[in-house]
Amino acid sequence: MKASNRISTLTGGGSDGWDLFYRARQMVADGQPIIELTIGEHDVRTDPSILSAMHASAMSGHTGYAIVPGTDALRRAVAKRIETRTGVPTGPNNIMITPGGQSALFAAHHATCDEGDKALYVDPYYATYPGTIRAVGAEPVSIIARPENAFQPQAADIAAFAADARSLLINTPNNPTGVVYAQSTLEGIAKVSEAHDLWLISDEVYDTQIWQGTHLSPRALPDMAKRTLVVGSMSKSHAMTGSRIGWVCGPEEIIAHLITLATHTTYGVAGFVQDAATFALNAGNDLEEQVAAPFRRRRLMTMDAINAQNIVRAVPAQGAMYVMLDIRATGLNSSDFANQLLEAEKIAVMPGESFGAAARGHVRVAMTVDDVTYIDAIQRILAFAKTFVT
Repeated sequence: MKASNRISTLTGGGSDGWDLFYRARQMVADGQPIIELTIGEHDVRTDPSILSAMHASAMSGHTGYAIVPGTDALRRAVAKRIETRTGVPTGPNNIMITPGGQSALFAAHHATCDEGDKALYVDPYYATYPGTIRAVGAEPVSIIARPENAFQPQAADIAAFAADARSLLINTPNNPTGVVYAQSTLEGIAKVSEAHDLWLISDEVYDTQIWQGTHLSPRALPDMAKRTLVVGSMSKSHAMTGSRIGWVCGPEEIIAHLITLATHTTYGVAGFVQDAATFALNAGNDLEEQVAAPFRRRRLMTMDAINAQNIVRAVPAQGAMYVMLDIRATGLNSSDFANQLLEAEKIAVMPGESFGAAARGHVRVAMTVDDVTYIDAIQRILAFAKTFVT
């Protein structure tokens, strides 16, 4: 028997981008001491107070089917959070709770794209983006954001592909680059979206990790709330990656359709997890700042180390838990650099090619180990790069 074309072509016939990660994990399984700077997994886990709220909810009996759209309390808490941060009137009917941000991305593309539609996304991109688009039967089309433009996508480049497209997916703060899109960038994106009647899907899961500049949700721009779906998550803001709790925020009519989709797919999210998320959001900004603090600190450590040498350059790390390093001066492509680094130094970083053509010549470093281990790894990465330059 043969699998469906849709499921067997999710990666477009190539790698899913995770080859080095899987190789590093196998080396760890084999007993080798690898410093893993690959995925966005916090080194400090979910706060005990959140886990206590989750435990109390489960023990009180909230372990059965939860209402599919999400609990009223959590939808209200998410809506309040978004309205407070953006100034855009937002109510619980604008929110659907999902099993994590990835599920929200899948749902958002289902809501906006029909079979065969072109769905645009910005390159560099999180590794699942093109596969998510293919999973709903749409055709992924990448828009290159160039290093010479500090990886800020240009409106003219988007417009060149927008005429027969249905949606545009953006991500700010950006994974993998750490770039925060400027207001002018987002205004250009909004103009193109309006001119070509595009749905805008805005992945904002790193909105609490801003080191430089200001996060602006495109939903807050004039006339954009009616055509924007915002993807959010508790994973990065509250270190709840394994809890699988996120949301889609959008027009009420679209959210109603997404609730129908969830009824036929995920059938909701565990109630005790939703109660824990509600507790976390209602606790205020302190927990979010606590989760973000190590990455803010390590970003400064990284910049100090980078500025002390002249071979490796860093993309301006304005947000998120990553630093993108430009290693083109070594003469190696990013896959060769990352694989040789893994062999020689037992340090795992992600090659730029895992995130698209625009990231060639770069590697992504996740700032996700303790400070001492992290700065040692950065110094060793820089020393390793220097060996290729005469």
